[in-house]
Amino acid sequence: MNPEVNLQQLLEQAQLMQQQLVSAQQELNDAEVQGSAGGGLVVATVNGSGELLELKINPKVIDSGDAAETAETVADLVIAAVRDAVRAAGELQQEKLGPLSQGLGQLPGF
Repeated sequence: MNPEVNLQQLLEQAQLMQQQLVSAQQELNDAEVQGSAGGGLVVATVNGSGELLELKINPKVIDSGDAAETAETVADLVIAAVRDAVRAAGELQQEKLGPLSQGLGQLPGF
């Protein structure tokens, strides 16, 4: 450890970063992002942490004449919409948490 490092300053910076991290995590939990598939026939909503909050399936997806094919199509669209929403949540996480993780390397003495 560098003897010139001011320990009080280091502790203050660490506390500030911790507060910023808690705040960013709360923002992620409160944020909602959407993903869709099939031109919007299926829409998934997740929070910024990637937790599925809501799933909407347009009735136009349902073909009562072929239940097996409809079930397969709906399953594929649900998977695609959830993946799209989780990808968007990942981008939001990077936006909110990325600068904080980069700041760790800027603490004096590290």
